[in-house]
Amino acid sequence: MTAVENTPSEEIESLRALIANDLTGWRKKHCLSLFDVSSAQFNAVLEVAKGLKALDVQRQMAVAWTYPRTLAMIFEKPSLRTRVSFEAGMAHLRGHAINLAANEIGLGSRESVADVANVLSRWVDVIAARVFSHETVEELARTGTVPVINALSDKEHPIQAFADMLTLQERAGALGNALKLAYVGDGNNVLHALLLACAKMGVNISAGCPEGYFPDPAYVAEAERIAQETGAKIEIFQDPIAAVRDADAVYADVWTSMGQETEKDERGNVFVPYQINAALMAHAKPSAIVLHCLPAHRGEEVTAEIMDIHADAIYEQAENRLHTQKALLMLIIGL
Repeated sequence: MTAVENTPSEEIESLRALIANDLTGWRKKHCLSLFDVSSAQFNAVLEVAKGLKALDVQRQMAVAWTYPRTLAMIFEKPSLRTRVSFEAGMAHLRGHAINLAANEIGLGSRESVADVANVLSRWVDVIAARVFSHETVEELARTGTVPVINALSDKEHPIQAFADMLTLQERAGALGNALKLAYVGDGNNVLHALLLACAKMGVNISAGCPEGYFPDPAYVAEAERIAQETGAKIEIFQDPIAAVRDADAVYADVWTSMGQETEKDERGNVFVPYQINAALMAHAKPSAIVLHCLPAHRGEEVTAEIMDIHADAIYEQAENRLHTQKALLMLIIGL
């Protein structure tokens, strides 16, 4: 392994000042939807994440809490990346994460969402919830007294989009209108977050989705509204080739999400033309990378060959969940 130079003290102080000064208004704010996150706030997460990632590579703890903070994680859906990245991130920042499985707390059945939110608010600094219904995270935020982070809902996956934009920024050198991200597949919660993230960061985005599986028009409309300010281009196609043409990055997600298992066979038939394979990638730029929020079903939405070729970018994308979530927690809680 090559030696890594320590981050200069002035860069560390600049990073600490960026967190402490809260110039973009993240302190004690919920992160439920990118509808409510400004371009400046989104960029602040990326800037802090870059600094924290550099310190993590060097195994420096120059930016961490002096008083241990606590994160409660509510999981109605199973998780690998979300749980481990949040737990590891809290440990890196000298905090602690508590995992709460759905069957342990009986959210909305054994105990009301409001009671859970209010009790947890007496014990922890932040709540992160990975849930089936977006209304659950909204109720947690409405009835509790601490910030709530949407760690995935049926409507949106905002924390994934932070990692996606950081990965694209690292790979391309900068975000902006010179870049095109193509998403191919189901117009789901991941695409909803990507539409808003790309619009806010000025990145062109095109989506290729089958008829009947287009993204929510409200997300498309909001992305188009933001794009008028940032110069991003928003395009929705039924033809996957049209979506991928001249793209710098091509993005895949599973065809059947958790909770849609009864639709698996039907979806499998509908989405066959939307598989990311060598033939489809031939229409993107020769230098294009493939991204996937994982877990991947090799042989379905993406071939094993393409996954292996682009493994470095995909696993870096997964790693960046750690750094962007640490940044988000730091900005919300403060030093």
